[in-house]
Amino acid sequence: MILEKIRKPNDIHKIPLADFPQLAEEIRRFLIESVSRTGGHLASNLGVVELTIALHNVLDFPQDKLIWDVGHQAYTHKILTGRKEEFAGLRKEGGMSGFPKRKESDCDAFDAGHSSNSISAGLGYVRARDLLGQKYRVVSVIGDGALTGGMAYEALNNAAELKTNFIIIINDNNMSISPNVGGMSTYLSALRTAEAYTGMKLSVTKSLKKIPKVGTALVDTVRKTKSSIKQLFIPGMLFENMGLTYLGPVDGHNMRQMMKLFNEAKRVEGPVVVHVLTKKGMGYVPASVHPDIFHGTGPFDIKTGKPLEKKTAPTYTDIFGETMRELGKANERLVGITAAMPEGTGLVKFAKACPDRFFDVGIAEEHAVTFAAGLALGGMIPVVAIYSSFMQRAVDQILHDVCMQNLHVIFAVDRAGLVGADGETHQGCFDLSYLSMMPNMTVMAPKNQWELAEMLKFAVQHPGPCAIRYPRGSVYQGLKEYNAPVVHGKSEVLHHGSGTAILAAGSMVRECASVYEALKDRGEDPTFVNVRFVKPLDTALLDELSRSHHLFVTVEENVKNGGFGEHVAAYMEACHPDTRVLSLAIWDRFVEHGNVDSLRAKIGLSPAGILRAIEEYED
Repeated sequence: MILEKIRKPNDIHKIPLADFPQLAEEIRRFLIESVSRTGGHLASNLGVVELTIALHNVLDFPQDKLIWDVGHQAYTHKILTGRKEEFAGLRKEGGMSGFPKRKESDCDAFDAGHSSNSISAGLGYVRARDLLGQKYRVVSVIGDGALTGGMAYEALNNAAELKTNFIIIINDNNMSISPNVGGMSTYLSALRTAEAYTGMKLSVTKSLKKIPKVGTALVDTVRKTKSSIKQLFIPGMLFENMGLTYLGPVDGHNMRQMMKLFNEAKRVEGPVVVHVLTKKGMGYVPASVHPDIFHGTGPFDIKTGKPLEKKTAPTYTDIFGETMRELGKANERLVGITAAMPEGTGLVKFAKACPDRFFDVGIAEEHAVTFAAGLALGGMIPVVAIYSSFMQRAVDQILHDVCMQNLHVIFAVDRAGLVGADGETHQGCFDLSYLSMMPNMTVMAPKNQWELAEMLKFAVQHPGPCAIRYPRGSVYQGLKEYNAPVVHGKSEVLHHGSGTAILAAGSMVRECASVYEALKDRGEDPTFVNVRFVKPLDTALLDELSRSHHLFVTVEENVKNGGFGEHVAAYMEACHPDTRVLSLAIWDRFVEHGNVDSLRAKIGLSPAGILRAIEEYED
């Protein structure tokens, strides 16, 4: 096997070019077999096998810097830098990350996980290189889907001022997680189909280069001028009008063509965009036919492509999606907004039922929020559905454009709390802190599937900004008998006792139900509260409980800093200093990838960990 010869960085330089197609085939087969066992990002990685091989052929690691936007397509890069044997532990606790990680390898130039930032990071490397008089290459790979993110254009605008080499590769597969939308997608589609221009360009370039002594200089001159050949056939070329050289498009599965173009790009004295056309899921039929399903997958059967784990219960995302569909049919003012994830956020049903009121803005969370603000001012009721970790990108817009104007915008914060295998960049551990600090914002967390639906209905009627945060995975179906109406700012007391009061937020109600039972078995009579509203605090209940309780135990799947527990502690210190507060939350550090139950146990948010913390605090 050719792949067995790859043991460390740059081993690919020892592989004959004639063996590259076999190497690509072996890598593709390895990825399919490995991810079928561990789960992971498959379609995106299958699409860049040849691209990655070509890049490794023209670069030297770790001297040269290769920066992957988002980073979930870096599996082949990991293999070619000697980490093949670590794939058995992919995305498992203590194992290899599914994203580039600098602490994992010197060949990983930038920790990734979120979109549209690779050009900015690469430009930073280039400026540092030039200031220090160093000579390494910098290559940023960015997907066409990530080009819907505004940060990419900020970086492109800044990069245009460069006088030294910086290679930007557009990995164009016409997909984000779902199919791309918007003007940039349309623009790139035009470039993909500009075969007449591409063929003419190659022909003219070859002819010019044949001119003795001055041929190469003529090609460079033509390329650098804004009135280049390209604009005769494709008016208003965006990249070259910005001051960046454009090369391509090139077949992203033809390694010889790519290597030739990459070597040409290395000779450009300035920023150069190389447009590479790839197919997501290439080489595995189920993934190429359904790239959205195989974007991030659990273990699956290779022959059929079907998941090995059977879905036993609806997810919170399912409940949100079905409730949105029902509310949308009943309320013509309700609008659904997603940032490139209609399937992931559950808005597909709403989109089918209310197509004119569904908007996929692409990977553009900041725009999604301010767009929602405009919709609200125009008389609509927008629901912005975004994962917790991605909602962080729009904190300024939520604060400035929605909360400051006290607008009726609803935020459906999916995958809040610990999400597991994707690790630090995807754990939704900060939303309670950054949302509850904002004036006018109402922040809710449901205990089970019924409560999520009721909170969404409440939010549609409540006039100001509302956020509902709920976890990834199957819904909690317990405590069905507790279904008090959702009233603004009011908690739900599941049991009224004395001594110790357990105040659990959202997903932690399920964990604390076991803690409550354990304390009862010991002869105690704890109060058990489903917090419901993290903001505003139910101060009336806190005042009442302070008269018969010596200890409040707050439990939340959020960082402690700025979270629910700290708000309770501050209120009690000011108003009822005799009642102690034990705040149980996520530690003040980033949480790595792993099984959610295992991570909770490690952090101290499992039932056993919560019980142990209470015992130690009272000793």
